[in-house]
Amino acid sequence: MRDAVIVEAVRTPIGKGRPNGSLAHVHPVELLAHTLRTLVERSGVDPVLIDDVIGGTVDQVGEQAMNTTRYAVLSAGFPESVPATTVDRQCGSSQQAVHFAAQGVISGAYDLVVACGVESMSRVPMWSNVPAGKDPFGPGVDERYPEGLIPQGISAELIAAKWSLSREEMDAFAVESHRKAAEAWESGLFADEVAPLDGVTRDECVRPGSSTEVLAGLKPAYYDPAFGERFPQIDWNVTAGNASPVNDGASAVLITSSETAARLGLRPLARLHSFAVTGSDPLLMLTGVVPATEKVLRRASLTLDDIDLFEVNEAFSSVVLAWRQETGADLSKVNVHGGAIAIGHPLGASGIRLTTTLVHAMQARGARYALQTMCEAGGLANAMVLEGL
Repeated sequence: MRDAVIVEAVRTPIGKGRPNGSLAHVHPVELLAHTLRTLVERSGVDPVLIDDVIGGTVDQVGEQAMNTTRYAVLSAGFPESVPATTVDRQCGSSQQAVHFAAQGVISGAYDLVVACGVESMSRVPMWSNVPAGKDPFGPGVDERYPEGLIPQGISAELIAAKWSLSREEMDAFAVESHRKAAEAWESGLFADEVAPLDGVTRDECVRPGSSTEVLAGLKPAYYDPAFGERFPQIDWNVTAGNASPVNDGASAVLITSSETAARLGLRPLARLHSFAVTGSDPLLMLTGVVPATEKVLRRASLTLDDIDLFEVNEAFSSVVLAWRQETGADLSKVNVHGGAIAIGHPLGASGIRLTTTLVHAMQARGARYALQTMCEAGGLANAMVLEGL
Protein backbone atom coordinates (compact mmCIF):
# COMPACT_ATOMS: atom_id res chain seq x y z
CA MET A 1 0.00 0.00 0.00
CA ARG A 2 1.26 3.51 -0.84
CA ASP A 3 2.03 5.92 1.95
CA ALA A 4 2.26 9.72 2.13
CA VAL A 5 5.25 11.57 3.56
CA ILE A 6 6.16 15.21 4.11
CA VAL A 7 9.51 16.07 2.53
CA GLU A 8 9.57 19.84 3.09
CA ALA A 9 7.65 22.27 5.28
CA VAL A 10 7.96 26.06 5.40
CA ARG A 11 6.08 29.11 6.62
CA THR A 12 6.41 32.85 6.58
CA PRO A 13 6.99 34.76 9.77
CA ILE A 14 3.57 35.66 11.21
CA GLY A 15 2.70 39.36 11.19
CA LYS A 16 0.02 41.31 13.02
CA GLY A 17 -3.20 41.38 11.01
CA ARG A 18 -3.42 45.14 11.26
CA PRO A 19 -2.71 47.96 8.77
CA ASN A 20 0.59 48.57 10.56
CA GLY A 21 1.53 44.89 10.71
CA SER A 22 4.92 43.77 9.41
CA LEU A 23 3.40 41.89 6.45
CA ALA A 24 0.40 44.14 5.76
CA HIS A 25 2.13 45.53 2.67
CA VAL A 26 2.27 42.06 1.07
CA HIS A 27 -0.63 40.94 -1.15
CA PRO A 28 -1.99 37.56 0.04
CA VAL A 29 -1.18 35.97 -3.32
CA GLU A 30 2.43 37.03 -2.83
CA LEU A 31 2.49 35.75 0.75
CA LEU A 32 1.49 32.31 -0.48
CA ALA A 33 3.72 32.47 -3.55
CA HIS A 34 6.71 33.10 -1.28
CA THR A 35 6.16 29.81 0.55
CA LEU A 36 5.68 27.93 -2.74
CA ARG A 37 8.92 29.28 -4.18
CA THR A 38 10.76 28.49 -0.95
CA LEU A 39 9.32 24.98 -0.90
CA VAL A 40 10.72 24.07 -4.32
CA GLU A 41 14.01 25.89 -3.71
CA ARG A 42 14.68 24.03 -0.47
CA SER A 43 13.53 20.66 -1.77
CA GLY A 44 15.16 20.99 -5.19
CA VAL A 45 12.15 19.51 -6.99
CA ASP A 46 11.23 20.60 -10.48
CA PRO A 47 7.79 22.24 -10.08
CA VAL A 48 6.67 20.73 -13.39
CA LEU A 49 6.41 17.43 -11.47
CA ILE A 50 3.80 18.80 -9.03
CA ASP A 51 0.43 17.19 -9.73
CA ASP A 52 -1.68 19.68 -7.77
CA VAL A 53 -1.53 22.51 -5.25
CA ILE A 54 -4.29 22.53 -2.62
CA GLY A 55 -4.55 25.69 -0.54
CA GLY A 56 -6.65 26.80 2.40
CA THR A 57 -8.12 30.29 2.77
CA VAL A 58 -11.03 31.31 5.00
CA ASP A 59 -12.21 34.73 3.86
CA GLN A 60 -12.31 34.16 0.11
CA VAL A 61 -13.22 37.66 -1.00
CA GLY A 62 -11.47 40.76 -2.34
CA GLU A 63 -7.74 40.12 -2.62
CA GLN A 64 -8.28 36.52 -1.47
CA ALA A 65 -10.98 35.69 -4.04
CA MET A 66 -10.95 33.90 -7.39
CA ASN A 67 -9.00 30.80 -6.25
CA THR A 68 -6.06 32.52 -4.57
CA THR A 69 -3.98 29.33 -4.70
CA ARG A 70 -3.98 29.26 -8.51
CA TYR A 71 -2.61 32.79 -8.74
CA ALA A 72 0.00 32.07 -6.09
CA VAL A 73 1.17 29.15 -8.23
CA LEU A 74 1.51 31.46 -11.23
CA SER A 75 3.18 34.22 -9.20
CA ALA A 76 5.66 31.68 -7.81
CA GLY A 77 6.79 30.95 -11.35
CA PHE A 78 5.48 27.39 -11.52
CA PRO A 79 4.62 26.10 -15.00
CA GLU A 80 1.12 27.01 -16.15
CA SER A 81 0.41 23.28 -16.33
CA VAL A 82 0.45 22.99 -12.51
CA PRO A 83 -3.19 23.12 -11.29
CA ALA A 84 -4.44 24.53 -7.99
CA THR A 85 -7.57 24.78 -5.89
CA THR A 86 -8.62 26.61 -2.73
CA VAL A 87 -10.61 24.95 0.06
CA ASP A 88 -12.44 26.24 3.14
CA ARG A 89 -12.91 24.33 6.36
CA GLN A 90 -12.66 27.55 8.37
CA CYS A 91 -9.63 27.61 10.70
CA GLY A 92 -8.74 24.07 9.63
CA SER A 93 -8.65 24.93 5.92
CA SER A 94 -4.98 24.25 5.34
CA GLN A 95 -4.97 21.19 7.59
CA GLN A 96 -7.79 19.92 5.40
CA ALA A 97 -5.57 20.66 2.41
CA VAL A 98 -2.96 18.35 3.98
CA HIS A 99 -5.57 15.63 4.44
CA PHE A 100 -6.74 15.91 0.82
CA ALA A 101 -3.17 15.97 -0.50
CA ALA A 102 -2.05 12.96 1.52
CA GLN A 103 -5.18 11.00 0.68
CA GLY A 104 -4.55 11.75 -3.00
CA VAL A 105 -1.01 10.39 -2.75
CA ILE A 106 -2.11 7.28 -0.85
CA SER A 107 -4.84 6.58 -3.41
CA GLY A 108 -2.45 6.96 -6.34
CA ALA A 109 -4.14 10.09 -7.72
CA TYR A 110 -0.98 12.14 -7.02
CA ASP A 111 2.74 11.46 -6.93
CA LEU A 112 3.86 14.91 -5.78
CA VAL A 113 1.48 17.50 -4.32
CA VAL A 114 1.66 20.74 -2.34
CA ALA A 115 -0.69 21.57 0.52
CA CYS A 116 -0.61 25.20 1.61
CA GLY A 117 -2.60 28.06 3.11
CA VAL A 118 -2.73 31.82 3.43
CA GLU A 119 -4.61 34.55 5.25
CA SER A 120 -3.98 38.29 5.20
CA MET A 121 -6.23 39.55 7.96
CA SER A 122 -4.80 43.06 7.63
CA ARG A 123 -6.00 43.32 4.03
CA VAL A 124 -9.04 41.02 4.21
CA PRO A 125 -10.48 41.27 7.73
CA MET A 126 -12.46 38.44 9.26
CA TRP A 127 -16.08 38.30 8.02
CA SER A 128 -15.26 40.40 4.96
CA ASN A 129 -16.96 37.69 2.92
CA VAL A 130 -20.34 38.36 4.57
CA PRO A 131 -21.77 41.73 3.45
CA ALA A 132 -23.67 43.73 6.04
CA GLY A 133 -27.28 42.65 6.31
CA LYS A 134 -26.71 39.27 4.64
CA ASP A 135 -27.45 35.93 6.33
CA PRO A 136 -24.87 33.21 5.60
CA PHE A 137 -26.84 30.51 7.44
CA GLY A 138 -30.28 30.41 5.83
CA PRO A 139 -33.78 29.70 7.17
CA GLY A 140 -33.24 26.00 7.88
CA VAL A 141 -30.42 26.71 10.31
CA ASP A 142 -32.44 29.53 11.88
CA GLU A 143 -35.28 27.09 12.42
CA ARG A 144 -33.00 24.45 13.93
CA TYR A 145 -31.34 26.97 16.28
CA PRO A 146 -34.17 29.44 16.97
CA GLU A 147 -32.25 31.33 19.66
CA GLY A 148 -29.49 31.99 17.15
CA LEU A 149 -25.91 30.88 16.64
CA ILE A 150 -23.17 32.72 18.47
CA PRO A 151 -19.69 34.16 17.81
CA GLN A 152 -16.57 32.13 18.59
CA GLY A 153 -15.67 34.38 21.51
CA ILE A 154 -18.94 33.51 23.24
CA SER A 155 -18.26 29.83 22.54
CA ALA A 156 -14.86 30.23 24.20
CA GLU A 157 -16.60 31.76 27.23
CA LEU A 158 -19.12 28.89 27.37
CA ILE A 159 -16.27 26.40 27.26
CA ALA A 160 -14.51 28.19 30.11
CA ALA A 161 -17.71 28.05 32.12
CA LYS A 162 -18.53 24.41 31.36
CA TRP A 163 -15.03 23.19 32.25
CA SER A 164 -14.70 25.57 35.23
CA LEU A 165 -11.61 27.26 33.80
CA SER A 166 -10.55 30.29 35.77
CA ARG A 167 -9.15 33.52 34.40
CA GLU A 168 -5.89 32.73 36.21
CA GLU A 169 -5.58 29.31 34.51
CA MET A 170 -6.22 30.74 31.06
CA ASP A 171 -3.83 33.65 31.53
CA ALA A 172 -1.11 31.33 32.85
CA PHE A 173 -1.50 29.10 29.79
CA ALA A 174 -1.16 32.15 27.52
CA VAL A 175 1.99 33.33 29.29
CA GLU A 176 3.50 29.87 28.87
CA SER A 177 2.73 29.96 25.14
CA HIS A 178 4.70 33.21 24.82
CA ARG A 179 7.55 31.83 26.93
CA LYS A 180 7.89 28.70 24.81
CA ALA A 181 7.71 30.62 21.51
CA ALA A 182 10.29 33.17 22.67
CA GLU A 183 12.57 30.38 23.85
CA ALA A 184 12.19 28.55 20.52
CA TRP A 185 13.20 31.71 18.65
CA GLU A 186 16.18 32.33 20.91
CA SER A 187 17.30 28.69 20.56
CA GLY A 188 17.11 28.80 16.76
CA LEU A 189 14.36 26.17 16.63
CA PHE A 190 12.33 28.11 14.05
CA ALA A 191 15.27 28.72 11.70
CA ASP A 192 14.56 25.73 9.44
CA GLU A 193 10.81 26.33 9.15
CA VAL A 194 10.58 30.11 8.62
CA ALA A 195 11.21 31.73 5.24
CA PRO A 196 11.99 35.43 5.90
CA LEU A 197 10.12 37.86 3.67
CA ASP A 198 10.91 41.49 2.82
CA GLY A 199 13.18 41.82 5.83
CA VAL A 200 10.66 40.29 8.22
CA THR A 201 12.43 37.45 10.00
CA ARG A 202 10.45 36.77 13.19
CA ASP A 203 6.89 36.30 14.39
CA GLU A 204 5.58 39.73 15.34
CA CYS A 205 3.19 38.84 18.18
CA VAL A 206 5.52 36.87 20.46
CA ARG A 207 5.93 38.79 23.73
CA PRO A 208 8.87 37.44 25.77
CA GLY A 209 7.97 39.70 28.69
CA SER A 210 4.36 38.58 29.00
CA SER A 211 3.22 37.92 32.56
CA THR A 212 0.06 36.94 34.38
CA GLU A 213 0.18 40.31 36.14
CA VAL A 214 0.02 42.14 32.81
CA LEU A 215 -2.72 39.89 31.43
CA ALA A 216 -4.78 40.28 34.61
CA GLY A 217 -5.29 43.92 33.73
CA LEU A 218 -7.01 43.24 30.41
CA LYS A 219 -10.76 43.66 30.05
CA PRO A 220 -13.05 40.88 28.76
CA ALA A 221 -12.90 40.82 24.97
CA TYR A 222 -16.43 39.64 24.24
CA TYR A 223 -18.64 41.07 26.99
CA ASP A 224 -22.18 41.53 25.72
CA PRO A 225 -25.14 42.07 28.05
CA ALA A 226 -27.54 40.26 25.71
CA PHE A 227 -25.37 37.14 25.68
CA GLY A 228 -24.86 37.53 29.42
CA GLU A 229 -28.62 37.33 29.91
CA ARG A 230 -28.89 34.32 27.58
CA PHE A 231 -25.93 32.53 29.17
CA PRO A 232 -25.79 33.56 32.84
CA GLN A 233 -23.08 30.95 33.52
CA ILE A 234 -20.49 33.04 31.63
CA ASP A 235 -17.96 34.78 33.90
CA TRP A 236 -16.36 36.85 31.08
CA ASN A 237 -12.80 35.57 31.48
CA VAL A 238 -11.74 35.51 27.82
CA THR A 239 -9.49 38.46 26.92
CA ALA A 240 -7.20 39.50 24.11
CA GLY A 241 -4.38 38.11 26.24
CA ASN A 242 -5.64 34.52 26.48
CA ALA A 243 -6.94 34.34 22.91
CA SER A 244 -5.12 34.24 19.60
CA PRO A 245 -4.54 37.54 17.75
CA VAL A 246 -5.46 38.28 14.13
CA ASN A 247 -2.58 37.75 11.75
CA ASP A 248 -1.03 37.61 8.29
CA GLY A 249 0.92 34.60 7.09
CA ALA A 250 1.29 31.65 4.74
CA SER A 251 2.56 28.09 4.99
CA ALA A 252 3.21 25.10 2.72
CA VAL A 253 4.26 21.45 2.80
CA LEU A 254 5.42 19.15 0.00
CA ILE A 255 3.87 15.69 0.13
CA THR A 256 4.76 12.56 -1.82
CA SER A 257 5.09 8.81 -1.34
CA SER A 258 8.16 7.12 0.14
CA GLU A 259 8.76 5.49 -3.23
CA THR A 260 8.66 8.77 -5.15
CA ALA A 261 10.78 10.46 -2.48
CA ALA A 262 13.47 7.82 -2.92
CA ARG A 263 13.34 8.16 -6.71
CA LEU A 264 13.70 11.94 -6.53
CA GLY A 265 16.32 11.91 -3.78
CA LEU A 266 14.05 13.62 -1.24
CA ARG A 267 14.37 13.00 2.52
CA PRO A 268 11.06 12.27 4.26
CA LEU A 269 10.55 14.23 7.48
CA ALA A 270 7.39 12.50 8.69
CA ARG A 271 4.77 10.03 7.49
CA LEU A 272 1.13 11.14 7.39
CA HIS A 273 -0.26 8.23 9.37
CA SER A 274 -3.99 8.75 10.04
CA PHE A 275 -6.73 11.35 9.56
CA ALA A 276 -10.11 12.25 11.04
CA VAL A 277 -12.71 14.99 10.76
CA THR A 278 -15.75 15.45 12.94
CA GLY A 279 -18.69 17.72 13.62
CA SER A 280 -19.83 18.94 17.02
CA ASP A 281 -22.32 21.30 18.68
CA PRO A 282 -22.16 24.60 16.73
CA LEU A 283 -22.75 26.55 19.95
CA LEU A 284 -19.82 24.91 21.73
CA MET A 285 -18.25 25.01 18.27
CA LEU A 286 -14.63 24.74 19.40
CA THR A 287 -14.90 21.44 21.28
CA GLY A 288 -14.71 19.20 18.22
CA VAL A 289 -11.02 18.68 18.97
CA VAL A 290 -12.02 16.23 21.71
CA PRO A 291 -13.97 13.71 19.55
CA ALA A 292 -11.56 14.33 16.65
CA THR A 293 -8.63 13.30 18.87
CA GLU A 294 -10.46 10.17 19.99
CA LYS A 295 -11.43 9.31 16.42
CA VAL A 296 -7.97 9.70 14.91
CA LEU A 297 -6.36 7.66 17.70
CA ARG A 298 -8.84 4.82 17.02
CA ARG A 299 -8.03 4.97 13.31
CA ALA A 300 -4.32 4.95 14.05
CA SER A 301 -4.68 2.05 16.54
CA LEU A 302 -2.78 4.17 19.05
CA THR A 303 -3.43 5.47 22.55
CA LEU A 304 -2.77 8.89 24.01
CA ASP A 305 0.32 7.50 25.73
CA ASP A 306 1.82 6.63 22.32
CA ILE A 307 1.87 10.30 21.29
CA ASP A 308 5.12 12.16 21.97
CA LEU A 309 4.02 15.63 20.80
CA PHE A 310 0.71 17.41 20.31
CA GLU A 311 -0.26 20.54 18.39
CA VAL A 312 -3.67 21.82 19.49
CA ASN A 313 -4.53 25.14 17.94
CA GLU A 314 -4.63 27.89 20.55
CA ALA A 315 -7.62 29.77 19.22
CA PHE A 316 -8.36 30.41 22.90
CA SER A 317 -6.73 29.12 26.09
CA SER A 318 -10.08 27.63 27.08
CA VAL A 319 -10.11 25.33 24.03
CA VAL A 320 -6.78 23.67 24.79
CA LEU A 321 -7.39 23.47 28.53
CA ALA A 322 -10.83 21.88 28.05
CA TRP A 323 -9.31 19.44 25.53
CA ARG A 324 -6.66 18.56 28.06
CA GLN A 325 -9.25 17.93 30.79
CA GLU A 326 -11.24 15.62 28.53
CA THR A 327 -8.30 13.68 27.09
CA GLY A 328 -5.92 13.64 30.05
CA ALA A 329 -3.01 14.60 27.78
CA ASP A 330 0.29 15.66 29.32
CA LEU A 331 0.38 19.45 28.85
CA SER A 332 4.19 19.39 28.72
CA LYS A 333 3.90 17.64 25.34
CA VAL A 334 1.47 20.21 23.91
CA ASN A 335 2.57 23.07 21.63
CA VAL A 336 6.16 22.70 22.81
CA HIS A 337 7.39 25.64 20.70
CA GLY A 338 4.47 27.87 21.66
CA GLY A 339 1.09 28.14 20.02
CA ALA A 340 -1.23 30.53 18.24
CA ILE A 341 -1.72 32.77 21.27
CA ALA A 342 1.94 33.77 20.88
CA ILE A 343 2.89 32.90 17.31
CA GLY A 344 -0.40 34.02 15.76
CA HIS A 345 -3.42 32.64 13.93
CA PRO A 346 -3.58 33.59 10.22
CA LEU A 347 -6.75 31.57 9.69
CA GLY A 348 -6.24 29.81 6.36
CA ALA A 349 -2.52 29.29 7.00
CA SER A 350 -2.77 28.06 10.57
CA GLY A 351 -3.30 24.35 9.90
CA ILE A 352 -0.04 24.03 8.00
CA ARG A 353 1.70 26.49 10.31
CA LEU A 354 1.02 23.94 13.05
CA THR A 355 2.12 21.07 10.80
CA THR A 356 5.34 22.86 9.87
CA THR A 357 6.19 23.58 13.50
CA LEU A 358 5.23 20.05 14.51
CA VAL A 359 7.34 18.34 11.83
CA HIS A 360 10.41 20.33 12.81
CA ALA A 361 9.77 19.73 16.52
CA MET A 362 9.54 15.99 15.82
CA GLN A 363 12.90 16.13 14.07
CA ALA A 364 14.49 18.11 16.90
CA ARG A 365 13.14 15.82 19.63
CA GLY A 366 13.23 12.46 17.89
CA ALA A 367 9.47 11.97 18.32
CA ARG A 368 7.90 8.74 17.07
CA TYR A 369 4.25 9.87 16.92
CA ALA A 370 2.65 13.31 16.98
CA LEU A 371 -0.97 14.44 16.85
CA GLN A 372 -2.37 17.70 15.48
CA THR A 373 -5.93 18.93 15.89
CA MET A 374 -7.72 22.15 14.92
CA CYS A 375 -11.03 23.56 16.17
CA GLU A 376 -13.15 25.23 13.51
CA ALA A 377 -16.15 27.53 13.24
CA GLY A 378 -19.52 25.89 12.86
CA GLY A 379 -18.67 22.97 15.14
CA LEU A 380 -15.96 21.18 13.16
CA ALA A 381 -12.51 19.76 13.81
CA ASN A 382 -9.66 18.06 11.98
CA ALA A 383 -7.11 15.71 13.51
CA MET A 384 -4.16 13.79 12.13
CA VAL A 385 -1.34 11.60 13.39
CA LEU A 386 2.20 11.98 12.05
CA GLU A 387 4.89 9.32 12.35
CA GLY A 388 8.53 10.31 12.67
CA LEU A 389 11.03 8.96 10.16
